[in-house]
Amino acid sequence: MTEPSRSRTWALTALTATQLMVILDGTIVNVALPTIRADLGFSGAGLAWVVNAFFVAFALLLLPAGRLADLVGARRVFLGGLVLFTAASALCGLAPGPELLVGARFLQGVGGALASAVVLGMIARLFDDDERRRSQAFGLLAFVGAAGASIGVVAGGLLVDLASWRWVFLVNVPIGLVTILVALRHLDPARGTGFRRAGSVGGGGLVPRALLRAPRFVVANGVLLTMTMAGFSFQFLSALYLQDVLGLDPLATGLSYLPVTIAIAGSSLVLSGRLAERYGAARVLVAGLALFVGGLLLLARTPGDGTFWIDVAPAFVVMGAGFGLAMPQVTSLAMADAPSEHSGAASGLVTTTQQVGGVIGLAVVSVVADAAGLGAGLLVAAVVLAGGTTLATTLLRTGPGVGRLPAEQTAAPTLERC
Repeated sequence: MTEPSRSRTWALTALTATQLMVILDGTIVNVALPTIRADLGFSGAGLAWVVNAFFVAFALLLLPAGRLADLVGARRVFLGGLVLFTAASALCGLAPGPELLVGARFLQGVGGALASAVVLGMIARLFDDDERRRSQAFGLLAFVGAAGASIGVVAGGLLVDLASWRWVFLVNVPIGLVTILVALRHLDPARGTGFRRAGSVGGGGLVPRALLRAPRFVVANGVLLTMTMAGFSFQFLSALYLQDVLGLDPLATGLSYLPVTIAIAGSSLVLSGRLAERYGAARVLVAGLALFVGGLLLLARTPGDGTFWIDVAPAFVVMGAGFGLAMPQVTSLAMADAPSEHSGAASGLVTTTQQVGGVIGLAVVSVVADAAGLGAGLLVAAVVLAGGTTLATTLLRTGPGVGRLPAEQTAAPTLERC
């Protein structure tokens, strides 16, 4: 492996490790909540803010963070967010009372938003001259995002049982420090456009007008919205089924997601990029979405007296394979069509789309499931995703090579040139 290739591999490691930490931090704390309440004396209403403080800050700052990266440089924003996230994790783990813990969780959300908002754009620039490696990198990111929730449940249970709830947060500190050192060494400084030029390169504001004029970027974001609506709905409803119907405890529930995690790993890390190279990103995206819809329909028909290996695991595998095929390609299509000078804003908007999709999906299916049962909620998720699949087929009209754009259309400045 050549030195530039080795350096890019280390840079990708730093970016994905940070993304995994942020994703884990959104779920790992859930298992520790009862222990935190007993130890710090939280009220019932106050305990919810241990979770909400993180997500409120995270959701509100994704778009501003992405836009800031275009102006001052993605590396600066990423490192600033990572340093803040690591320091806030230490504060969380050392918090003596409820107020400081909630405040530190808010700071964690701020740091997580700053770091996460620029990851997609930095990966796109990192592999701007190698479409196959770029697709593989997005596949790795898709796997990290999908597996993070399940890993969080299992890791949270183990840390609470073997150490204490404080290590749910403190575990981020050594990982964060190592990642900061790797990022400093291998992420080259990237200059932004500057505040004075902000209005002359496609419009000011959080979402530059140039992004809204990029057809594939807009369509890919619409598809991504339906994917995250369906994905978050699946996680929520399947967890209820596993615990309320099958009677599994939280740790066993987390382990039950291994089939879907393994399926996502195989399809996103191995198959998605290779198939896209041969057939085009859009075709692989549509095929993956069709599998995802099929898996939701299989799960929706799960009986009340079902068993995991017969009724649940097959649906999990089908959904995992579909998601793993589709997610790297929808991300690749969106980022390839985004103007290079707006890659930070594009990255922040794509990440925001995922958060918004999850919120909307949970709000809708929870009401439907409460009124008509878990199966009805999954059917609604399948219908929404079917709409996204139909939207994705519009990307096929430009021919089988869509997603394999000419170099002058996909090229963004590398980190070395920024």
